[in-house]
Amino acid sequence: MHSIYARANGISGLWSTCVMVLLGAVALSSFLFNADSKGSLDIVSLKVFHSKTRRYPFRNEEIGFVKFNLSADLTPLFNWNTKQLFVYLEAEYTNAQGVNNTVVIWDRIVRRKDDATIDIIQKEKYKLRDLSGSFSNVLPAQYSLKYSVMPYVGVLTYGEAARTTEAIDFPDARDSVS
Repeated sequence: MHSIYARANGISGLWSTCVMVLLGAVALSSFLFNADSKGSLDIVSLKVFHSKTRRYPFRNEEIGFVKFNLSADLTPLFNWNTKQLFVYLEAEYTNAQGVNNTVVIWDRIVRRKDDATIDIIQKEKYKLRDLSGSFSNVLPAQYSLKYSVMPYVGVLTYGEAARTTEAIDFPDARDSVS
């Protein structure tokens, strides 16, 4: 006869194998769902102002303020394995030195399918700054709404829900808010 420890080891081995097979099936079944979300993104206004930096009070920099109109339906991204969505608006541009930059200016975490329809007119959550400190001689920026699907089990998937139809030029910097 087997001892109680050998029987417990056999049962726990069988149980853990069954759980791993089930989790593997859940992760693989998520690839069967190929949802495509659609949306529209319009930049209402883009303003650039001169400002002092926080760390170096004698150094000047330019800060961009963006107001955008966003409408997107992200409900097709939710299935039984979706835990939450990380949705973010980013600006892509090339600075005067020829370096490609991608800056996140707004984000949101969507945890429920009921909250997955976004229809807002809002200002940026994070200010638009360039490491060089200036937006002069910068190529026009392309804005896009992207998402990351975080599943309960499996790999993260990424995608794009909306993009501006044309690149938007950075205006000349102003001295004061008007």
